[in-house]
Amino acid sequence: MLNNIFAKNTTMKKYSFITVSVLAFVAVLSTMLFACNPKVAQEKEYNETTKELIRIVEENPQVKMLLTKAIEKGKAINPDKSTNPAQSLEEYYDFVDYSQKVMPWDVIFCPGQPSIFGRMYQALCYCYFINCMPLEELENENFFTNSVQYVEPYRSWLVKYCKSWGEYLSSPASWNKEYEELMMQQEELGMTKGWYEDADNWHSFNDFFARHLKSPEQRPITSPENNSVVASPCDCVPQGAWNIDSESYIITDDKIAVKSRVFDSVRNLITPESPYCDSFANGVFYHAFLNANDYHRYHFPLDGVIKELRIVPGDDALGGKITWEPELQQYVVDCSVPGWQSIETRGLAIIETEEYGLVAVMPIGMSQVASVNFEKNLKVGDKVKKGDMLGYFLFGGSDFVLVFQEKARFKLTAPTEEGGWAHILTGEKLGELGK
Repeated sequence: MLNNIFAKNTTMKKYSFITVSVLAFVAVLSTMLFACNPKVAQEKEYNETTKELIRIVEENPQVKMLLTKAIEKGKAINPDKSTNPAQSLEEYYDFVDYSQKVMPWDVIFCPGQPSIFGRMYQALCYCYFINCMPLEELENENFFTNSVQYVEPYRSWLVKYCKSWGEYLSSPASWNKEYEELMMQQEELGMTKGWYEDADNWHSFNDFFARHLKSPEQRPITSPENNSVVASPCDCVPQGAWNIDSESYIITDDKIAVKSRVFDSVRNLITPESPYCDSFANGVFYHAFLNANDYHRYHFPLDGVIKELRIVPGDDALGGKITWEPELQQYVVDCSVPGWQSIETRGLAIIETEEYGLVAVMPIGMSQVASVNFEKNLKVGDKVKKGDMLGYFLFGGSDFVLVFQEKARFKLTAPTEEGGWAHILTGEKLGELGK
């Protein structure tokens, strides 16, 4: 009997030991899997915007395939993790989550751009290095470029992601005395020139980014009494002026390779809902690029009466080509070809001049937040003077468009330099009308 009991107890102990050992092994294996899979390990720690991306990727095989392929192509182009940290889906999730609550100069560091301004520019570029990657699978789609940033539901998520970062950059958490002192030292941002308002007015990074001038004298307006002289509405580099044909399409040498003509349509840019969408046939389309170091408020280029004023919601895509330059150790963007503005978030202000007809004045958001805003006091019917404030961009890539009617006979006369148009300040002479 005792032997039987001992045998049973021994067997029970043996089974207990095996059970405990199996459970321990399962626990260790689970821990290993948990640690080796960033998605599993960190998903609960991700913010809601990142969690939504993970759900989209896991529930949409096409999005997962396209995003994975874009990441792999990016890794092949730039395998250096210090300048291309997102080299797998899990690392892309990590980057997305990190980048929503970080200062623009801390998003990424490229040896070719060691300055604060350069690092902010690289932040904007890198966030779209993956998103702009050309994919063969999308070549027959009606997208501005054959890239994943235009594929739903990823496209809609990308807008949310940009807004999430924008909310952080507009919060008090994005500003402190240390950041203020750092910015005040930045010669490339114009902070040592005495142009800007008192720093006590800034309570977030976006307060700083959309900073006011100290006084109107910091940006004198060219020929204020002569409405045939067009003043630059913003600090920028002009990209050029293009004629518009009789059907309201922009005439360019670089035809956009899509089946439809959505992207070179001025009608689509102004939107079919506008009563003025067909008013610019045979006119002129002009656009300019604002860099991260520019003054990011914009002004009316001419005297006139406001006929329409509204924000057109759209994408937060990058309208152009982005490349990695290994010799320069930096990302470079080319947004010189027009057309992409018609799908971005943009402002539409149409003014009527006495002698030169209607002018569409359009600030364009371009990548990473780029919030477009009008001054709250403006309304349809207001008379405005050349140089009056129109609005401001928050952090992000920015473009500016002017569209003139045929009768205006706009001519771009801004200064040039070797390789293209020179940088121009708000209020300086941009062009002439009626010539």
